[in-house]
Amino acid sequence: MNSLKYLSLGIQHVLAMYAGAVVVPLIVGGALGLSGKELTYLVSIDIFMCGMASILQVWKNRFFGIGLPVVLGCTFTAVGPMIAIGGTYGITAIYGAILAAGLFVILISPIFSKLIAFFPPVVTGSVVTIIGITLIPVAMGNIAGGEGSVDFGSLQNISLGFGTLLFIVLLTRFFKGFIRSVAILIGLAVGTIVGGFMGMVDLTPIKEASWFHLIQPLYFGVPTFEWTAILTMILVVLVSLVESTGVYFALSDICDEKLTEKDVRNGYRAEGLAIVLGGLFNAFPYTTYSQNVGLIQLSGVKKKQIIYLVGSMLILIGLVPKIGAVTTIIPPPVLGGAMIVMFGMVMAYGIKMLSRVDFQSQENLFIIACSIGVGLGVTAAPSVFEKLPQSLQILTDNGIVAGSLTAITLNIVFHVFGKEKTISAALVQSKAS
Repeated sequence: MNSLKYLSLGIQHVLAMYAGAVVVPLIVGGALGLSGKELTYLVSIDIFMCGMASILQVWKNRFFGIGLPVVLGCTFTAVGPMIAIGGTYGITAIYGAILAAGLFVILISPIFSKLIAFFPPVVTGSVVTIIGITLIPVAMGNIAGGEGSVDFGSLQNISLGFGTLLFIVLLTRFFKGFIRSVAILIGLAVGTIVGGFMGMVDLTPIKEASWFHLIQPLYFGVPTFEWTAILTMILVVLVSLVESTGVYFALSDICDEKLTEKDVRNGYRAEGLAIVLGGLFNAFPYTTYSQNVGLIQLSGVKKKQIIYLVGSMLILIGLVPKIGAVTTIIPPPVLGGAMIVMFGMVMAYGIKMLSRVDFQSQENLFIIACSIGVGLGVTAAPSVFEKLPQSLQILTDNGIVAGSLTAITLNIVFHVFGKEKTISAALVQSKAS
């Protein structure tokens, strides 16, 4: 394979994951009120760490790395929790939670294959659906102009936001293949251009950004550790690991490489290591990106060298702040229009995961109903539990945590102990799902 083809395949992989990778820091940073300089750093370090994380995963050795052409990016399931943690405890608590969650993943990697029994589709599907539902209000707030903006809800903001959404829908409807795979990225670009003509784009961050910078550990300060935040992030990374497991086995089929228990363990370790590095360098939790798996299947090119190239390209982009600054000028309504699609897809993916559940089982229906009901209820009415002891509020002040724990507990009650099943029987059920 010639170098030009390698380069074109690498660029395609970068474009497929780039929109998802940059939107997470934009949403989180915007919600936390970061300055233009801070937001530029957040985007740049995130792209840099996406490259590092992908290389760690594809580099197979005795300690870590799945050794398959996997591309890692920041997980959308962490967006809502990170915004909630940052709003309550501050940005340093986000990175304390990420560090703790990453260490947790590294420690449990040898035994997580046994814990997967407690995360069948009825649990993971419910959790991902809850996460998607709780993120939609953030998207709608951005379409209106962003919470606290002087022109919140103006016709100009709403027109630009829903216009961006409509444009993405049209691209998805009338194009296929590569254009469809980067429809959100194109939508963000075109929406920003239109926003520029409407006087809604400020180019100052690009002018002020340098051409090159060195990565700075603990840029936002020394991490702080809060139990609520840590528990929330651990639930997020557990869900991500379950999703990653599916990607591992999908890629093993595509590449015709049989995975051993050691391979899967090392894959988990690589993700845990990437999450820890994300916490140290003030980036995010990382997970496998399924859209890049689709590209591998479409192109038929399964070489790991492509992913090494992708990782190197992302690292290079992350070292150039002016590239990161370009993404920070996107008007909030444009971002909100794209977020509706992406967060809606999180919710839709949760529903897709639930489609593998036996809906003839009343127990499964009960688990879904109670977990989503509790998760949405806590999100909609967070003050319900404010008079409980602080120790109990760890479990009740976040809809994702409350809903997730409800799903996990009810799954154990109904599918492990409720019908006198053993843990091994639960494992069989998980594999069958």
